Amino acid sequence: MSSAPLPAAPAAAPAFPISRGRYSLILTALTLGGFAIGTSEFAGMGLMPNMAAELGVSEPEVGHLISAYALGVVVGAPLLAVLGGALKRKTLLLALMGFYALGNLASALGPDYGSLLLFRFIAGLPHGAYFGVAALTAVAISPPEARGRAVSLVMLGLTLAILLGTPLATWMGQLASWRWTFAVVSLVALVTAALIALSLPAAVDTGARERPLDELRAFNRLPVWQALLIGAIGFAGMFCVFSYLAPTMVQVTGVAPAWIPLGVAGFGLGGVIGNILGGWLFDRLQFRAAPVVLAWAVLMLLLFPLAAQAPWSLLLATVSIGMMGALGPILQSHLM
Repeated sequence: MSSAPLPAAPAAAPAFPISRGRYSLILTALTLGGFAIGTSEFAGMGLMPNMAAELGVSEPEVGHLISAYALGVVVGAPLLAVLGGALKRKTLLLALMGFYALGNLASALGPDYGSLLLFRFIAGLPHGAYFGVAALTAVAISPPEARGRAVSLVMLGLTLAILLGTPLATWMGQLASWRWTFAVVSLVALVTAALIALSLPAAVDTGARERPLDELRAFNRLPVWQALLIGAIGFAGMFCVFSYLAPTMVQVTGVAPAWIPLGVAGFGLGGVIGNILGGWLFDRLQFRAAPVVLAWAVLMLLLFPLAAQAPWSLLLATVSIGMMGALGPILQSHLM
């Protein structure tokens, strides 16, 4: 890796000057952390039949494990942002990744369904805070003209997790056990922490620090609640299909479990397309792009029961429903 410094002109200098080689390594580490988080978040969706069989519970009860993780995300994001507000970014990133590794290791070792519910909730706690701190760190080390790209690279880990990580996790769980999936995620989280510890300078925190509690004032604004409600309702249908895709493919479509990773990858491909399409639509329609995506979502979700009857139409449907991810960049841009 080159050690040449980034351009030092005042208009283009990053908040924290750093060599190109270290800059690339930091972004790689932050992206890897997002990949680990995304793989763990979505792994249960592809492994639902395996987990139900081993734990001796129904598939809807395995769905509650997914909900427990999501509840952890909702609780942990504001809570850890407030509690970690006084910490340096490097320290907070290391703590969040270490905590995530422990939560997933506990999930891998959970002896029964009840303990697994608790461990999945705990594993979800660092999710939102990590992406927030990672994005701020990416901005701090990047020149102004590269900050958008740096943040997108951090978020790319989540997209790659849907496209590659979750299908691989499903395949691994079918070959061995679903427990190995969470164990490997724990290992990737530890590798992420090690890379951050080695590459990210402790002095990366520059400039004035915001008080996290002051940011709660944003919730006094109607457009914020509008975006949150659209996201909650708009994504609900997509995640209902995604969460129960594995049993749908086996019990309704009638394909072998070996097809499940392909169906999950279809969602990932749709998510990548939707992410690009959402930005394109927002540039042209602004917030009016949201009803366009929601209309697409209604149409695809209504067609899904018919598409689930045959393998080829089901795979097309998973890509199409995954494209509902276009709503993400639209709402994100609207909020900013």
